[in-house]
Amino acid sequence: MPLVRFAIKLFSRLPGLAGYLGVASLLLLVASSAHAVTLDREKLAAYFPEPLIVGEKDPELPVWPLFRQMRSDKGWGDPVAVGFAFESLDFAPVPGFSGTPINLLIALDNMGKFLDVKVLSQHEPVFVEGLGPAPLDKFVKQYKGLGITQSIKIGSGLNKAGQAESANVFIDGVAKATASTRIVNQSLLSAALKVARARLGFALGTDPDLVGRIKTHLYQPMDFPALERAGLVTRKTLLNKDVEAAFKGTVGERQDKIARRDPDAVFTQLMVLYLNVPSVGRNVLSDKAWKYLMGWIEPGDHAFLVATRGRYSFVSDNYIAGAVPDRLTLTQSGLPIELRDLNIEGTPKLPADWSGPDVQWRVFKVISQASLDPSQPLDFALSVTREKGQMFPEKARKDFVLKLRLPSDYFDVSASDNKTWHALWTDRVWEIGVLCAALALLTVLLARPKWVTASPRRMAQVRTAYLLFTLGFIGWYAQGQLSIVNFTAAIQALRAGRSLDFFLYDPMTVLLWAYVVISLLLWGRGTFCGWLCPFGALQEFIAKIARALRLPQRRLHTRTDKRLKYLKYGVLAVVIAMPFISAPWTDKAVEVEPFKTAITLGFHRSWPFVLWAVALLAFSAFVYRGFCRYLCPLGAGLAVLGRVRLLNWLPRRAECGQPCQTCRHRCEYQAIEPQGKIDYDECFQCLDCVVIYESDKLCTPLIIQKRNSRVVPVQPVPVPTAASGTDA
Repeated sequence: MPLVRFAIKLFSRLPGLAGYLGVASLLLLVASSAHAVTLDREKLAAYFPEPLIVGEKDPELPVWPLFRQMRSDKGWGDPVAVGFAFESLDFAPVPGFSGTPINLLIALDNMGKFLDVKVLSQHEPVFVEGLGPAPLDKFVKQYKGLGITQSIKIGSGLNKAGQAESANVFIDGVAKATASTRIVNQSLLSAALKVARARLGFALGTDPDLVGRIKTHLYQPMDFPALERAGLVTRKTLLNKDVEAAFKGTVGERQDKIARRDPDAVFTQLMVLYLNVPSVGRNVLSDKAWKYLMGWIEPGDHAFLVATRGRYSFVSDNYIAGAVPDRLTLTQSGLPIELRDLNIEGTPKLPADWSGPDVQWRVFKVISQASLDPSQPLDFALSVTREKGQMFPEKARKDFVLKLRLPSDYFDVSASDNKTWHALWTDRVWEIGVLCAALALLTVLLARPKWVTASPRRMAQVRTAYLLFTLGFIGWYAQGQLSIVNFTAAIQALRAGRSLDFFLYDPMTVLLWAYVVISLLLWGRGTFCGWLCPFGALQEFIAKIARALRLPQRRLHTRTDKRLKYLKYGVLAVVIAMPFISAPWTDKAVEVEPFKTAITLGFHRSWPFVLWAVALLAFSAFVYRGFCRYLCPLGAGLAVLGRVRLLNWLPRRAECGQPCQTCRHRCEYQAIEPQGKIDYDECFQCLDCVVIYESDKLCTPLIIQKRNSRVVPVQPVPVPTAASGTDA
């Protein structure tokens, strides 16, 4: 396995004990991951008891038909098909934040409404041992009774009372699990749409959440000329010679005697009106017909009035009302859309010259499942067929396309995809702006540290303020705590051949990782660990409080400190190995990090996890940032990746370490070697050593230099004179 070979090669480059721990752990723990147990017919029957019946699995598609046993006065009748049951994993294996897809059991009825939704398996960190599975189960229950033709948005359930009829539905999300619920939403709707398109006759085109919407509130009284000026009437005129030219070179050429006799006469005129637009429907139809139409079309349905005038109609002489028109087709973006005849009482208000026996009109409906998009062009094609021969005639067919494009004033364009990550970035635009500004400030501080390091007091104030921002905004508010879970999730997704798009559901994570990657190349691991880790900031504040309370501080012996720092590489090796074994083991292994408990969930968790987080924070009160330095697998991973660092950017003097040891003794992280060299794998870039380096009151070489360069003024000794009364 390439990932395993890469991991072994990476860990083998670590020094001493760390390298042995890493390689040994990987060799012992790598194995085949367990596959999810999927459902069979017997297990499904437990989810759908009588009067529902689970049929045999479809041989072409991994779905089970659902039937309902119908009872009447005469007893039990034949089962009636009511929908399909299926697993989301078979159709939309969208990775969650663990890198493993969430698997949902979905029951969809014949109209595209959800009969039921249940969680079969999930490994979302926030729902495994964080909030627990109950909030997720409650979240998916909200889909029951909703349909895939509705625009389902995660927000607040303000319109729950009318959600069955509403085109836009808001369901309640889960606090501290926004990204995970978005992933669940996409998995559920994507899987349901694929089944609906394959088995329920839904269009193969646009997702219904991404189509434009007719402005149903917009109405203006108009006569027919005004409708034409507004671009709401679409016409096409075909002359005999136009049709004859289309058949040139085919068996249908010169088969129309009328066309040969009078080529400039009208063959037919085709007109299409979009009745959903109130300014069209209410002005063309009578009030009674309009109300009737609005009562028959459901949310997402579309209605068109099609009329022809001339010797050729869009319906043949033997056309049966209620059937699919035999000469008229509708396509959008190259995909066919079915037209269904809809009877409307009364006569529409057509132009005055559109009267007489050669005028034919009908209203056609397009059902919501077709996902027709009113913001995109529609192609109505009138088919003309010619024959040659008597007994076994040869046929030729030509289509003449009328392109309908609704003016933009009459529809709202599709919004960003609420089911995927786009909406999350839009909704959090101000948070993204604040984070980007803070990262830009940090870049300036680290790239040009002279101003901030010129004064110990200024440095302390700036660092304290930034760490407060990291803990409060990045951590507790924006939920931007990077984690080893990001590593394990990526491994599980790549190993399964899945995309890493799921990271895009958390813009804070994406932006922070992008910045961390750049900072690893420039400065090493310490940029994140020292400035951008919320749990690290919390430890630092705990240490400051402990010192203010005069609690004893323990500085480990250099040799002990160095050995303990190798421990985190062993922890990293074990955690990284877990995705190769099983997802449940991975879920448990990543709990070595207290980030989810202390930052993501704010200590609202079961007591073992809270106890572990509190114990680590208590440890940091006596041993400065002890978890970061000795146990953190994320810190170990960043230290390994930070070996690609391009710059040794923290300033050093020749006297550093030989003989001056000031910076080394004052370094809280014990990241400066006795020879004065900075160990960038363990440096947290607090800049304390740079403050000392710049100060002629703290840096011993500068103090000596200042003392040696001090000029002592020499005063001349006064010479005695006679006037002073001294004998010659």
